[in-house]
Amino acid sequence: MLTGFKNFIMKGNVVDLAVAVVMGAAFGAVVTSIVEGLLTPLIGRLFNAKGIAEMQWEGFMYGSVIASIISFVLVAAAIYFVVIVPMNHMIERRNRRLGIDPETKADSAEDPQIALLTEIRDALQSQAR
Repeated sequence: MLTGFKNFIMKGNVVDLAVAVVMGAAFGAVVTSIVEGLLTPLIGRLFNAKGIAEMQWEGFMYGSVIASIISFVLVAAAIYFVVIVPMNHMIERRNRRLGIDPETKADSAEDPQIALLTEIRDALQSQAR
């Protein structure tokens, strides 16, 4: 049971999905601060809207935008160095232990359908000549 759970967690698509969710949340903060800190005040100035409580005539609220962008970059770096790099090293070690070489594996294990299509293409080209 625990081995099955470990295999499930170690699959690349599970990690990719988790990374995407965290990155999406961080990027959502960037977009929200851009909208609330820059676009909303700009629209308020253009239309003289007084219903937006945090609008200021003196300047845009760009500090929250910068903070969100820094937060996004830091979250992305943390995910990369804490999750992605160790996961890639683990996969490399496992592949070495199992004797899998990713470069030769791609060359030696050609898809039989692609091989057949290549033969058909070559035969059609030779008939056309």
